[in-house]
Amino acid sequence: MKTITPQELSRLLAAQPSLNLIDVRTPVEFAEVHVAQVKSEPLDAFTPAAHPGSAGPVYLLCRSGARATKAAEKLAAAGNDQGVVVEGGTLAWIEAGLPVERGTVKVMSLERQVRIAAGSLVLTGVVLAQLIHPAFIGLSAFVGAGLIFAGITDFCGMGLLLARAPWNKRVRA
Repeated sequence: MKTITPQELSRLLAAQPSLNLIDVRTPVEFAEVHVAQVKSEPLDAFTPAAHPGSAGPVYLLCRSGARATKAAEKLAAAGNDQGVVVEGGTLAWIEAGLPVERGTVKVMSLERQVRIAAGSLVLTGVVLAQLIHPAFIGLSAFVGAGLIFAGITDFCGMGLLLARAPWNKRVRA
């Protein structure tokens, strides 16, 4: 998989502002902060067919690089090897001191939402197992197994579900 540093991409954008740069974060994350020239196409709605290999490189950006990598994998599975992941994502772009556009709303990252949801489910399972029936400990075990699976495979079903939650959708005015 091809990668590019934020600094290299910034130099390319200065010379070619119309590069195909796609941000695959949720609309709410995008609205909070994004690179000026980027187009928003959330990962759950990302369609490789809209980015044919003959159109040249597709630069992919997300918060830290994981979702952009998944988008590049979707492109590759569709026969397009032109996906280029921005190393470190928007966080690295900001850390490098490169310009971004900021919205007025502060949002909670998807990763943080997953930690809160997983912790809440584990705690709920433990409390229910103590107060109602010991079988409720299975809820905690299920969440723990899911977290292990997500760590090993880099696929987080809970993250994908939360990305579709109403508070992560931006209503266009």
